Amino acid sequence: MDNSGKEKEAIQLMAEADKKVKSSGSFLGGMFGGNHKVEEACEMYARAANMFKMAKNWSAAGNAFCQAAKLHMQLQNKHDSATSFVDAGNAYKKADPQEAINCLNAAIDIYTDMGRFTIAAKHHITIAEVYESELVDIEKAIAHYEQAADYYKGEESNSSANKCLLKVASYSAQLEQYQKAIEIYEQVGTNTMDNPLLKYSAKEYFFKAALCHFIVDELNAKVGTCVLILTSFSDSRECKLLKKLLEAHEEQNSEAFTEAVKEFDSISRLDQWLTTMLLRIKKTIQGDAGDLK
Repeated sequence: MDNSGKEKEAIQLMAEADKKVKSSGSFLGGMFGGNHKVEEACEMYARAANMFKMAKNWSAAGNAFCQAAKLHMQLQNKHDSATSFVDAGNAYKKADPQEAINCLNAAIDIYTDMGRFTIAAKHHITIAEVYESELVDIEKAIAHYEQAADYYKGEESNSSANKCLLKVASYSAQLEQYQKAIEIYEQVGTNTMDNPLLKYSAKEYFFKAALCHFIVDELNAKVGTCVLILTSFSDSRECKLLKKLLEAHEEQNSEAFTEAVKEFDSISRLDQWLTTMLLRIKKTIQGDAGDLK
């Protein structure tokens, strides 16, 4: 379907909305229903934005939603302003990631001012995801996941907070900030141990904490603590793997290390994160070639 007609219509609507805004600011316009004209302009910008969306002109759609958001703020319609900034951010995500972040941050400022911290947290996650996938700035993604976790904790949404913290831990370990990752994995692991529904997940978190300990502490003093916790899970394959890795490392036997990893991988496929951490541990074995084959 040809949506070029929609784009032309949208451009025309934008021009009409601009005129209304200008006339509302004049002395006579202010005397004769200035606010009413601003409200009409808001509506026109929003309609234009949706037409631009149909024409897949994402930057123009984002800009139109932004104009509506600013006018809503002028009219003290905070909620509508925040919603329009979010709409702008969602449109810009497809064309201009940095501008999307700017709009979402504007929405967050309004939501936090209104005390709507759960919604603010959700948009911090969206910004973190843009930094992850579009702008590839992991440090900034971590900062937004941490802020989201803080807001969720403040609202007693501990499950949502933990999801964000686990993202922080995963990325921190990748950036070799192992102590930070360890603290999060152990904290979330301890919290979930008390919940019968989440107890199985705790095993994964302590396993990841153990691998981080392994990298920073080759004496393996603290890995043993995680092994002890993991033994509380009946027949834990993660616990068996850790014990084999400790033995292989102690003997500086890279073949035994690789064999233990292969055996584990044949039943539970290793994801990218686990593979990376295991390779980093293996490299601490003298004379290692640096792969898991």
